[in-house]
Amino acid sequence: MSSIATIPLLNLALAFIPVAVVVAIIWRWNLGYANSLYAVFRMLMQLLLIGYFLAYIFGADNPVVVLAVLAVMLFSSSWIALRTMKIPRKSLYLKSLGAIAPAGVLILFLVTAGVLRLEPWYAPSYVVPLAGMIFASAMNSVSLAGERLEAEVGRGVAYCDARGKALKAALIPITNSLFAVGLVSLPGMMTGQILSGVSPFIAARYQIMVMCMIFGASGISAASFLVLVHSDFPGATVQD
Repeated sequence: MSSIATIPLLNLALAFIPVAVVVAIIWRWNLGYANSLYAVFRMLMQLLLIGYFLAYIFGADNPVVVLAVLAVMLFSSSWIALRTMKIPRKSLYLKSLGAIAPAGVLILFLVTAGVLRLEPWYAPSYVVPLAGMIFASAMNSVSLAGERLEAEVGRGVAYCDARGKALKAALIPITNSLFAVGLVSLPGMMTGQILSGVSPFIAARYQIMVMCMIFGASGISAASFLVLVHSDFPGATVQD
């Protein structure tokens, strides 16, 4: 099987057509298109820069560099997760970090040391991408859980009921992915491996590992966050 094709920049520009359509819809519906434009621009800049940065990390092959990268990813994801909440981020940041860090680090260790048994343990070409998947999934679930919790408590729902609804809502994206994977979609990691020539059977094993770690990180982080922020909703009623 041939190696994966390089995408010319002119061809890559075509991928922004559907992005422009969505931004146009957001603008037409008066939903604040500036935030979407900023998000797309930031994505573009970050991915262009990370290409050079990852080349350096992989070439350095240094555990200190890898740990520093993981720390930045962890601290950043814990901050971004609180973007949708009305409560000031500063008052919730440590709780977001306390929800994402333990679950994320333990699952990353389980996958790299137990499932893959990496040598060396800090192999950057494995650790960094896997950590990104784990922390990003945890970040999204915490964000969804926090937003839903605020909405339910704001409607006067008892805290325990609101917590349950928030966790259920936070797990909708990953649960849908579990139902759809292999039937509706081939996830990014599996698609990339197949395009690069890896056997579909091997790619499927890797994807199973990825789906399990993402589901675990999402659920544990969201549940931990919902427990930790209980004291930040003093007006919420609690059922026995």
